[in-house]
Amino acid sequence: MAAPKSRLMQVECVTMRKIQLFWQQAWERHHQANALLKSKNIPGLFNREFAFYLRRINREYQATFHQVLKKRLDLHPIHLNRFFHTPMGEEILTRFEDLIHIQRDGYGKYALRGALLQTAEDPEGLSILNLLRKFSANMQFNTERILLTIKRVELLLKETEAMVDTISQLAKAEAAAELSIDFSKLPDIRCPGKASVEKQTLILNDKSRESRQFRAILYKPRWWRPGKAPVVIMSHGLGSSPEDFAEYAEHLASYGHVVAVPQHPGSDSNQVQEMLSGYSQEVFKLKEFIDRPLDVTYLLDQLEQRNPVEYQGKLNLEAVGVIGHSFGGYTALALAGAEIDFEKLENACGPVLGSPNPSLLLQCRALRLPRKTYNFRDHRIKAVLPVDPVGSEVFGPKGLCQIQIPVFMVAGSEDKTAPAAFEQIRVFTWLTTSNRYLALIKGKAHFGSFSKLETGFKLMLLKTLPNLMGPDATLLYNYAYAMSLAFIEVHVANNPEYRPYLQSSYASYLSQAPFNLYLISAASDTRLSQKLRDFRMKLSQLS
Repeated sequence: MAAPKSRLMQVECVTMRKIQLFWQQAWERHHQANALLKSKNIPGLFNREFAFYLRRINREYQATFHQVLKKRLDLHPIHLNRFFHTPMGEEILTRFEDLIHIQRDGYGKYALRGALLQTAEDPEGLSILNLLRKFSANMQFNTERILLTIKRVELLLKETEAMVDTISQLAKAEAAAELSIDFSKLPDIRCPGKASVEKQTLILNDKSRESRQFRAILYKPRWWRPGKAPVVIMSHGLGSSPEDFAEYAEHLASYGHVVAVPQHPGSDSNQVQEMLSGYSQEVFKLKEFIDRPLDVTYLLDQLEQRNPVEYQGKLNLEAVGVIGHSFGGYTALALAGAEIDFEKLENACGPVLGSPNPSLLLQCRALRLPRKTYNFRDHRIKAVLPVDPVGSEVFGPKGLCQIQIPVFMVAGSEDKTAPAAFEQIRVFTWLTTSNRYLALIKGKAHFGSFSKLETGFKLMLLKTLPNLMGPDATLLYNYAYAMSLAFIEVHVANNPEYRPYLQSSYASYLSQAPFNLYLISAASDTRLSQKLRDFRMKLSQLS
């Protein structure tokens, strides 16, 4: 059913010349400078009502909005069609149907999908502007909902900047309270360790899960440290693969750790390629919420069986650390004991586009799981390091308070996929374990940070949303190498010599522009929690 005319706007097809003149006259009437619009050479496709709403938006974000309108997305129509036939793709259409409605025989989101595909096939390519040109006669905008969404995004950007400032101040306060250390005289743990590294590929088959077959790449030091070697598991993100973590794993292994990077078959690069090729109708399989943590547990079981003979009993499988990126961050938190809170998730996954948090597209899929308690806690795991994790709504405070082992959370201020204010910062404040850390990297995006991801899905995403990935990430890799090594040494290997590297002052020592690094601990939780409550209150006032 179409929304009332007072809420919707029928876009008119008019010439660029007339609309440019319209914009100029509209802004003059409202005593606004027209220089921005002239410099951007904005083609007009909006009527008077839409201009009325846009003039109420921050001028800085008007410019961004105009750029978004003209941005061409070089996506293959066939790939786009296959993506929009997946549950995740259909969910995107459903949510955007609340903003944009195409009147075409009452087919709703399917009409929107058809319009997008036809526009993608056009020689001028897929852009919002070209979409409006082709289908403006049948298109309606819910301008009130669009304005609300833009305001929420604007608030998120503003409050994220404020949180970065708050965290930087908290980090300085913690550093001032710490013992003064000349880190230039300590070993530089950003550099490789003494051991050379060899690689082994394991082929695994868990017959208890319908013969789930997957591989794991094992990175072993050729020089073994005294006693047993700590074991680290790395869980890749959606659309990634074990190979993407090669350099990261080799760095840890060079210090005497044994690092295993398992494949998660239902949410790896192969799964995404099957979707793009038409062999699967899912970006990731629903059971990955269950299978991912079970992959790690099964891998540890297999290493225990092989340890006495194949590894001469040198693996310490009673002290394991888990590092996970994005969906792998969910995996790490689940293995640490976090439980799915279906009530919390259901409240967050409404039918409208209520939150500028794209990671809900992944998290809300868990609502289709059978409703029961899922406990994936593996007691061999002594500490976890989630990087850009998704999980605020799927776990919530109730699920996260089950975690009682050390957690080192990593977030980026420019993460558009799993925004820090909605995900990592909020998750950090909900943790109750005494040993918890939050490393915030100013300017870091979701992709191209701690793994060298080069899969087709990432490339498709970057063509669609190029700002998902930041500039050259060499500095980020150095942060990852140092922070991960220190955290694993202290909380998995029980090596106190590395504790100075877990101080805020060490993060300050490492920090360099353009990716300034701030590290805080549980000592800063109260002030950060208050900042988050203020943000949530401002967000609720927009509704």
